[in-house]
Amino acid sequence: MQEEDKVKTKAAYLGVFTALALIFSYIETLLPLHPGIPGAKLGVANLVVVVALYKMGVREALAVSAARIVLAGFLFGNLVSILYSLAGGLLSFAAMAFVKEKDIFSVYGVSITGGVFHNMGQIAAAMAVLDSYSVTYYIPALLVIGLFTGTIIGTAAAEMLKRLAALDIRI
Repeated sequence: MQEEDKVKTKAAYLGVFTALALIFSYIETLLPLHPGIPGAKLGVANLVVVVALYKMGVREALAVSAARIVLAGFLFGNLVSILYSLAGGLLSFAAMAFVKEKDIFSVYGVSITGGVFHNMGQIAAAMAVLDSYSVTYYIPALLVIGLFTGTIIGTAAAEMLKRLAALDIRI
């Protein structure tokens, strides 16, 4: 395959991954899963980010994550939701990329790391916006939710990666 074809193929996959993450974000807005903690959700779109991290690499997965957050914020949220999502998403992504690069955890651990750090990034953003530490009482519940959702997303990502490997799809 020529270099130009590789670039076009990678661009096409980036578009597909971003669109899929955006679709998952939209579906999540329709799900009535609200555990009573502001901002807590399953994070289904992060499934795509985890798979992109393993199949495409750090830069590409970061592009998918950032594009999804901004697009979903403008389509389904507002500027405040973009701020919180970027804070959580970027911290989460940095933590996932770090533990994957260091080969500390399997895909399950990478996803759990992402779930926990996403919630911590949102708490940090809330503390900055509110200029108060009062939101820290959410931390224990958000840690449990991050562990739970990270495990679910990690399980789904491991299954997707296994199936992609069986199809011999190279990105």
